[in-house]
Amino acid sequence: MKKILLVALASAGIIMASAAGAAGAAGAAGTLSAQDSVEIQQLYARYNIAIDGGDGEAWASTFTPDGAFNQLVGHDALVGFVKMWREKLNGATRKHWNSNLQISGNSKEASGFVYLMLVDISTKPASILTTATYTDSLVKTKDGWRFTKRTTKGDVAPAAPAAAASETPPK
Repeated sequence: MKKILLVALASAGIIMASAAGAAGAAGAAGTLSAQDSVEIQQLYARYNIAIDGGDGEAWASTFTPDGAFNQLVGHDALVGFVKMWREKLNGATRKHWNSNLQISGNSKEASGFVYLMLVDISTKPASILTTATYTDSLVKTKDGWRFTKRTTKGDVAPAAPAAAASETPPK
């Protein structure tokens, strides 16, 4: 059953894996198995659910003990961030939405890239606060996949094109 589910997910384009990985077997050197891809996707989901729910311990557990989120490093700093996020940055009214996840790696380490949309659910209708990207380094531990480093980069609107010289009114 597990093998059939993984094949179905791969053929639907839900997971990124090699053809060998899509069949549930470990991928060749330099590729992720379908199982690793699914586990990494679940890590991304646990990360978002934990921070949105204000669970600092659960959020920190998505990282290695020495893991880094931007400039914050280590378990205690990560747990403290969630407390500050909820109390000072209105985190209780925010929801993280990720899309366009790209994962590459092997059975021991991987890199990920995903879009982030931060939504404020206190407004009616809900409003988009910001968009950004995460660039991630991951490692497979005895407890499963964990982030070793997550870096966010806020999206910046492109500069408006300069007006053509012929559009400038005469003086």
